[in-house]
Formats: sequence, C-alpha cells, structure tokens
Amino acid sequence: MAIPILLHETLLSSAGRAPSSPAVSYRDSSHDYDTLATACQSVAAALRECGLLRQERVAVYLDKRPETVQALFGAAMAGGVFVPVNPLLKADQVAYILRDCNVRILVTTADRLKAIRQALVQCPDLHTVLVVGRSDTLGEEEPPYRVHDWYDVVSTAGPARPHRVIDSDMAAILYTSGSTGQPKGVVLSHRNMVAGAQSVASYLDNRPEDHLLAALPFSFDYGLSQLTTAFLTGAQVSLLNYLLPRDVIRAVEKQGITGLAAVPPLWIQLAQLEWPDAARKTLRYVTNSGGAMPLKTLEALRAQLPATRFYLMYGLTEAFRSTYLPPEEVDRRPDSMGKAIPNAEIRVVREDGSPCAPGEPGELVHRGALVAMGYWNDPERTAQRFRPAPGQPGGLPQKELAVWSGDTVRMDEEGFLYFIGRRDEMIKTSGYRVSPNEVEEAVYGTGLVAEAAALGVPHPVLGHGIVLVVLPRSTGVTAEELLNALRPRVPAFMLPAHVELRQQPLPRNANGKIDRKGLSTDFTDLFQENAAP
Repeated sequence: MAIPILLHETLLSSAGRAPSSPAVSYRDSSHDYDTLATACQSVAAALRECGLLRQERVAVYLDKRPETVQALFGAAMAGGVFVPVNPLLKADQVAYILRDCNVRILVTTADRLKAIRQALVQCPDLHTVLVVGRSDTLGEEEPPYRVHDWYDVVSTAGPARPHRVIDSDMAAILYTSGSTGQPKGVVLSHRNMVAGAQSVASYLDNRPEDHLLAALPFSFDYGLSQLTTAFLTGAQVSLLNYLLPRDVIRAVEKQGITGLAAVPPLWIQLAQLEWPDAARKTLRYVTNSGGAMPLKTLEALRAQLPATRFYLMYGLTEAFRSTYLPPEEVDRRPDSMGKAIPNAEIRVVREDGSPCAPGEPGELVHRGALVAMGYWNDPERTAQRFRPAPGQPGGLPQKELAVWSGDTVRMDEEGFLYFIGRRDEMIKTSGYRVSPNEVEEAVYGTGLVAEAAALGVPHPVLGHGIVLVVLPRSTGVTAEELLNALRPRVPAFMLPAHVELRQQPLPRNANGKIDRKGLSTDFTDLFQENAAP
C-alpha cells in the first residue's frame, strides 16, 4: 500500500503487507492485523449507522482492551474524531469532557455507564451510548440518549464505506490539565498523529518484529503513541491494565516485550524490583517521558538491564514529542533532554523571540508537523500558546504557528537541552499533569473549607506530591474527613499526599490571590526524607 497519510491508514497498510502478523494482544488472546482492520471497519460502519457525521466526536471511556482500540481507530475510519477519556476520571469530570467537545457517541461498559449516568444529563449533544460487555444490568429507565449493545450494533453493521477526510482534518482530542481551571482539549489532526508516529518510530528503530507493551492510558499522548508507532511499523502491542508494578515486569517476561514506555513514578518502582533473565533478554529499549527520571533510578535500571537501550525524552501534548536523548549520550549527559526529534525544530528564546545564547535560560518553542491545531473551543488560550514561530522572514504572507511551551530550558554549546522549570503552576504527579485549580474546586465542593491552596512539592517517587493547605469552615474538621470527602470527587492521582489545616486565612500576594509560591517554600523538603533509588 501507499505510505499512510491518515491515521487509520497506518493500520490498514500493515494489514495489507502482513495480514496474519499479530497486531494486538490482550490477556490470553491475540488479534492479527487482518482481523483487527476488519473489526475497525465494522465499527466505522456501525458508528455511521448510529448517526455519526463527519468530524463529530466519539468518546471512549474504557480501560485498555481490544474494543478500545477498535473504537478509537473505527471512529477515525468513520470520519469522526475520537476522544479517549482516562478511565480513572469520575462522573463529573467525564461529563465535563463530553459536554465541552459536544460528544455525540460514547463507548463504555455497563458498570461505567451506571456510575456516570446521572452526570450525563449535563451532556445534551450525546445521542448514543454503545455498551461493551454485559448490558442487562443497566436498569429500565429511559435515558435521553439511545443505549445499544456494542456487539449487536457492530456485528450487524453493513459494509464499511469510505468517509473522505484529509490529513489536515481533526483525528483526536486529548484532554490535558491546564494551570488554571478545567482541562483543555488539545486538537490533533491526522497529519499530527502520523508525523508523530513516523518521527518516534524512526529514532526508536521500530520494526515489525517488535512487541510493545501499552501500560499507559490512551488518554495520554505518550500512551496512545504505543498504538500508533506499532501500527505504523507492523509491530505487535500488548494491552495491560496493571495493578502493581510487578505486573509490568511479568508482562515483559511472559509476552517477550521488546519496547517499554513508562513515566518516572513507575520507573522508580520498577527499579526497586528484580528483573528476571527472560525480561532482560527481550527488552531492546525503554523510554521515559512525563518528567525527568531521577539519576539514581536510571543507574539502578541500567544495572539491571545492561543490554537495554535507554531513551530519555521530553514532550507536551500540544506537540506530542519534542526531544530525545540518544542512548549513546546517556553516560555523558544523563540529565539532558537531548535534541529535537526528527521533523521538528526546537528553539530556546527570550521573551521577545530572539535566540538565547548557549547556557542562557529561555522558553522552549517547538515548530514543525507535530504542532497541534489548538485547544478545542478556547481561542483565548490557543492564542496564548500557539503563536508565530520566531525567526520567520518578514515577507511571508502568513506566519507559521509554533507551540510556546511555557517551560524554561537551556541549550549547551553542542545543542543539547536541559530542563530548568515551568513558568506556570502545573503539578506533575504520577506522570499526570494536574491543575491546582481543579483540585481546589473539588475541595471547595466538599463544603468543608473556606479557603484552599493545592501545591506541587518535589516528591522522590511521584515527581510532585500534592500538598493541600486549607482554612476549614468550622473547627473540628480533620484531614482524614476532608480526604474521605474528596475521594468520590477526584481520581486517586489527584488526591493530596499531605493536608495541612490552618486557623488563619491563607497568605495573599500583591494581586490579592492566594500566594501558592510563598506557601510552597514551607514544604520544600516535606517528602525528601524517604528518597527512593
């Protein structure tokens, strides 16, 4: 087949080249490329028969399983836009995403639908829910949307018809927390996603004989990349919903995994476990993104996996992936983010857009084919983050847009980049980006506090630990009582690791806002006593 241009063509192309090669493994079952491609085409036909129109949104609220992959790529084949929803999110958070991007069709399980059903009344654009698995326990009430059994609809769908889209059309919306307010939807085109897969697969040297492990959520661009790079190259990917870090190592050993992607908190835990010889023999490479891997963790992992190549990377959802450090450079500069990935340019600039000198801190700016289309339904924040690329000739009739990351970095004399810090107050914990405002809104929703500030404090395992400082509404409120009230409102990774109750109003800055930065200095060393390797 021709070189893939659209996202779903990566799957179809590999199915055409090697139809009987394994594509997706889940538990004890495996689907070859021909079977998976056929299933995705049936899903595409089913979605269109359910009324999905071109570029309408399909939300997928599932754990990792074959139906999740079929729903994502089937939506793309149908000319729609898929929206992977983190399976850890709670009802109001799911409803916010569905409402924000006007989701028309939701794919989920019966249990998940029961848990979010009341919140879905806030989603007037939703007209169809496809239920994967048993659906006989849904209840008899009539919801304002149609509920269908996934298998019934897909198995009876007519032949798939091509739905014309081009590479600049939307393919996906990935929701990521912002430094203020609710999560924002990053809009990715087919061109963004195919170019990202081509770039990553080229420097990782992915090949048909590779077997990748998908341990990260598909709502995370880094997790979704395990599918796109595998399908582009005809490799196999195993789906894992792990409970314990040891489950990851067992999967590497049992499945013969050659490529493993993880975030620093997981690597820290994996570094403390014993890796069996079988896992050491097959694991060709590992990658890290979502934060810097601690040097002690890197040393411990390399000691256990001496034949494995280590790729240290940096990325942001708005541009998918920006830099990587080649394995041969890890000994010389293990604290570096590396250089730009293929088909991307990274610049370090001052506030006026002029280039920084070597060693001078500046903002990282990413330009190239991986730059996203912007934030869904948010022109103001799009204009702040997606701005003209610096250094363009003045005579151009239209300026090329780049992503201005908000991250401060420096570049050395040889062009290698080093991370310094973020300009905003985003909290990175357990590989997730968490908005302090989102945590605070949930805290205020308990009705137990008068003032609240959520802080990100360096943590040896999590990256950042969330510290919550509050002024209770009444005496007698305890930290345990507040945490118990929060648990139904936020996923586990957003729960504070430490709660401090204050008896006086929280300090303000010159603008009258709660001084998060000033408060943070009180907790700098809070989590450092039990530093992990």
